[in-house]
This record gives sequence, structure tokens and C-alpha cells, in this order.
Amino acid sequence: MFTCMTKSPAETAKLAELVGQTIHEGTVLCLEGDLGAGKTLFVQSFAHTLGVEGEVTSPTFNLMNIYEGICPIVHFDLYRLESEDDLEEIGFYEYTEDPDGIVVIEWADKFPEAMPEEFVRVQIERTPVNEEERRFILTGIGERNEKFVKELADRVTFGY
Repeated sequence: MFTCMTKSPAETAKLAELVGQTIHEGTVLCLEGDLGAGKTLFVQSFAHTLGVEGEVTSPTFNLMNIYEGICPIVHFDLYRLESEDDLEEIGFYEYTEDPDGIVVIEWADKFPEAMPEEFVRVQIERTPVNEEERRFILTGIGERNEKFVKELADRVTFGY
């Protein structure tokens, strides 16, 4: 597990860039956090670091976007789903069980039992100190993802 504080949207974007520079294909990132916590900003910076050009938006209404960059990025937003059964209908398991590229899931905590066996949990919390400050808690589930989180922690030079 690795915890990092960002003091501004620019620092949040920098953390996402470092994640993008460190991540390996086949990784599933599960983002958790309240509305406005910074999940979409994180995904935008992450995707642009991996060569995605153009607009990166949260797929709240179409539930999934696929971006082409250095590798494919499949971006899910589970906010509007009512039931875990809905995941089957959108092809969720086809993308998450053996990812080709990288899978990013916003609102992953809505259906925790549906997440793959191995993933990286990215918890984003607002702090009472400053409305722009965020606490990121990254946890690697599975040996490969634990190594990824440790490697990332060694690269981050800001936060506390």
C-alpha cells in the first residue's frame, strides 16, 4: 500500500502521469472516490501520458470508452449501473478477466465482488484542510500489482 497527498489538480495530474509511466499492460485500475474527488482528472492525465490524443471523458452515460494510445485503454464508469447483472450486458468481464492493454474502472467500489482477482485499487479522498487537496491510497491486489505500487511509491517525489 502507498499513500500520497496531492495539494492541487496539477499535482493530481502529475501523480496520474507517474502511474501511466510505471504501469504495465494487463493491469486493471479500480478508482474509488466521491463525486468530484478527481477520478476523471486522474484518468485524463493517465490516458494522455499513454499517448491518447483528443478528449478523454468519463463514460457516465455510455458506460465504457475505449481509447487508443501506446496500448488500448478501456475506461468503465459504473456510477449509473443499478445491478451487478448489468456488468454482463456491457461486456465488463470480457475486458477485465484477461485485459488486453489497461482497464480503468471508475466507481469500482459499487460492485466489489465483480472486480477481477488482481487489480490496483486507487482510493481518492478529499481532505478537510483544502478543497483541492486529495489523499490517494494505492493498494496492489496480487503479487504483480504489489510490485507495481512499490515501484510507483519509489518514483513519487511529492506528497507526504
